[in-house]
Amino acid sequence: MIQILEYQSVYEEPIIDLILDIQQIEFKVPITLEDQPDLLIIPEFYCKNAGNFWVATTIDGTLVGTIALIDIGNNMGAIRKMFVHQDYRGKAFGVASRLLSTLTKHCDLHNIDRLYLGTNPRLQAAMRFYEKNGFAQVPVEELPIEFPRMAVDSVFYQKNLN
Repeated sequence: MIQILEYQSVYEEPIIDLILDIQQIEFKVPITLEDQPDLLIIPEFYCKNAGNFWVATTIDGTLVGTIALIDIGNNMGAIRKMFVHQDYRGKAFGVASRLLSTLTKHCDLHNIDRLYLGTNPRLQAAMRFYEKNGFAQVPVEELPIEFPRMAVDSVFYQKNLN
């Protein structure tokens, strides 16, 4: 069984390990921890205004997924750090769906009605997941100026929540 929890400091190292392993080893994305200083200051970076950071864990506390929301103002949010351990992907566990559902319910409660995200084209399964969940690709020129871009992202999505 999987549980979705709000960020707790006990998960800081497992979050870094999970994300870097998926980025660097599984998908060969050229990114380091130094490129993502937000991972070292999750409460200060993500958990302000309507933003938040969630983890998916097994009952014994093993971290298997993450998702974050940045409140970028004007009732808009940016999804960041959506990662699921490869052994927990797919419908059997539903980790990605539950993480995204948790985030969108949070958005409903905090009047965020538009979501944006960026991804890397190497993450084809992630792109299919976003599209199945109502996200539409948008050209970089149509991103709001407030959207925090990551250098490794070149595919962008948007979804209206209402």
